[in-house]
Amino acid sequence: MGLLCCFDGGNNAQRKEEDRIASAEALAKAAEAAQRRQEEFEKSAAGRAARAQQQAAAKQAASGNKGEPVLKWSMG
Repeated sequence: MGLLCCFDGGNNAQRKEEDRIASAEALAKAAEAAQRRQEEFEKSAAGRAARAQQQAAAKQAASGNKGEPVLKWSMG
């Protein structure tokens, strides 16, 4: 009975290859679905608002105070 494990080597290798192919196909389908969801989000009102908020934050960071303190104290 111990010899039966040796004859399963071909099936095992074939099964692993089939699993690898199935995994790659599932990964590709998931990537496509994620891309579609991203495109739908960008077209939605929430997506446009998020993009506008990111652009405003980037603009504010670019034109920030350039290392000066936010609050300045002066006497007098």
